[in-house]
Amino acid sequence: MNRPRILFFGYSEVGFACLDLLLKRGDNVIGLITHEDSPDEKIWFKTPAIAAREHRIPVFTPDSVNTPEWVAKIEEMKPDLILSVYYRHMIGQRILDIPPLGAFNMHGSLLPKYRGRAPINWAVLHGEPHIGMTLHRMVKRADAGDVVDQEGVDISPVDTAEQAFRKVLPCAATVLTRQIDHLLSGTAVETPQDESAATYFGGRKPEDGRIDWTRTSAEIFNLIRAVTDPYPGAFTESGGARLMVWWAEPSSGQSGRPGEILTLDPFVVATGDGALNLTRTEWRGSPAPSPAAGSIL
Repeated sequence: MNRPRILFFGYSEVGFACLDLLLKRGDNVIGLITHEDSPDEKIWFKTPAIAAREHRIPVFTPDSVNTPEWVAKIEEMKPDLILSVYYRHMIGQRILDIPPLGAFNMHGSLLPKYRGRAPINWAVLHGEPHIGMTLHRMVKRADAGDVVDQEGVDISPVDTAEQAFRKVLPCAATVLTRQIDHLLSGTAVETPQDESAATYFGGRKPEDGRIDWTRTSAEIFNLIRAVTDPYPGAFTESGGARLMVWWAEPSSGQSGRPGEILTLDPFVVATGDGALNLTRTEWRGSPAPSPAAGSIL
């Protein structure tokens, strides 16, 4: 009997983990469609191209798979099943309709919450205590298809986005291990999402790390941990230079005008409801300013 042909779309370490799982199982992966690493992005994670090349799986990096040429190429590949894991572009309906066993996506949230891009960063920014991975059918709307399976994990209120990512990463392989045979046999059970509970967030840009000091200390701290290294970081500006804030701690019993530097050693800045001690910072810009206590960031 011919084994079902799997066409894998993926990127990031979640994509690596899931593709590696399929290849170690001996599944019939006929190709990987992925992204070229961007020179403007810090690549701190494994990518599925590593696993594909180790197993001599063809690797493709088109700018768009939705062109007539690529739709035709995928039709010629005759996939029985499409799996998408952290692939960053929308896959058009014409492609989703090709595989007889369907097209399914692994998304980094407990759907229907946090549809869209950068779900783990957004969840950390909003102070979520529990995050997870969801396997769902792909439809025209992003992350809106019926759910096949989910797995969640608790995270700490001081975890960075990378630490949260490391905790949730194994959930993807757990879900795929439970469901891959059902997907390949066409017997996976699907449950519609509750649209009334759905939330959607777009991609994040470096500019989204700008600190609004009128926010509460908790909100600013959550922003800092959501975008700290290896992400672009939270920042504020003074004197034409940019102050990157890589970490902070609560500073009890202090307050002032939002953005006011209350003390320099330790470096304490007033927020909308208190103050934060900026414990790891970096000035970018030349010359770096020498702010004084009482000045405003």
